[in-house]
Amino acid sequence: MLLILALLSAIAPLATDMYLPGLPALGEDLGTSASTVQLTLTTFMAGLGIGQLIIGPLSDGWGRRKLLIGGTIVCAISGVACALAPSAEVLIGARLLQGLSGGAGIVLARAVIADRAKGDNAAKLFSIMMIIGGVAPVLAPLMGGALLGPIGWRGIFWVLAAASVVMLVGVLTLVPETLPVERRHGGGLSALAHNMRYVTGNPRYLGYALTFMFGFGALFSYISASPFVVQDVLGLTPGQFSIVFGVNSIGIVAGSIVNTRLIGRFHARQLLRFGVSMLLTAGTLLLLEVTVGAAATAVVLPLLFLVTTSLGFIMGNATALGQSEVTAAAGTGSALMGAGQFGLAALISPLVGGSALGMSIGIVVCAVAAMTALLALGRPATPAVDGAGVVAARA
Repeated sequence: MLLILALLSAIAPLATDMYLPGLPALGEDLGTSASTVQLTLTTFMAGLGIGQLIIGPLSDGWGRRKLLIGGTIVCAISGVACALAPSAEVLIGARLLQGLSGGAGIVLARAVIADRAKGDNAAKLFSIMMIIGGVAPVLAPLMGGALLGPIGWRGIFWVLAAASVVMLVGVLTLVPETLPVERRHGGGLSALAHNMRYVTGNPRYLGYALTFMFGFGALFSYISASPFVVQDVLGLTPGQFSIVFGVNSIGIVAGSIVNTRLIGRFHARQLLRFGVSMLLTAGTLLLLEVTVGAAATAVVLPLLFLVTTSLGFIMGNATALGQSEVTAAAGTGSALMGAGQFGLAALISPLVGGSALGMSIGIVVCAVAAMTALLALGRPATPAVDGAGVVAARA
């Protein structure tokens, strides 16, 4: 089951990284500008955020499995629509639908784990899921680069549609309902408003959620600008970019593996603080190299590897700690984290542009914001609060 949940969570890197090498060809084929092409990425990320914000709270009242099945079906259909899109406008709309439906897999995968595990065990499971899901950003650009020549960017979307069908089969056969009827909340706007107040009224949840969101914001500053920085600034070829992107994605996997082994020896919050510190340090050095140094390939690429590696210590721990604070509304808590994660990504993409300076500033700003949120709001609770608070206190 964990493998299927990880694959569902990997829809974002699969649906972005696989077609990144084909962005220039996509623009030429549809006769549109680079800024319009980037909207296919922005609308997908916006859809992921909005979809999670809708589906997560609904799952607290309706259960996880039916919504997961429905979202995966729509994701497959939207993949076909992307492959057949006759214009940039149609493609942008199909990408929005793909993001809205893909959000179901991401938000519900987190909620399912939160239903089944708590505390350090949840942190380990989230880290393991990141290890499995981390293979996606390693393989996706390599697959995209290899497939672009033979089947083109349209063929890549056909592959994504087929992957959604495989995930659907996995959900139908391996993922049970994890939210019992007696733990579900009533439907309606009043129940939704109550869950939102419950989640947003917990400052520790907000601290961990914001740390998670800004950590991803730093990662997406790199993702959105890297095709232009690596190829135009550093002078590497598209094939070399795919290799660089894959190697940097291995950093996330490596960080998650080390994090999983250290949980139990160190508290999850300590590992989270280490990851944010690592991100801030690497981002600051990168900004200095870009502004003061010569933006040398031998310096920039190792620093980018450290940036991605730090996310292995941030994403899983921040998710587990945040979700442990709001176990009574895990779907809503997961939704707010996901909506903020991809909503921020949608804003970052046009802001960082394609320059090394914009990318570096985006990473540093997000790292500073993550550290501020963690230190100001993500403080351990006193053991007397409640079950969720005790978990956070130990972490």
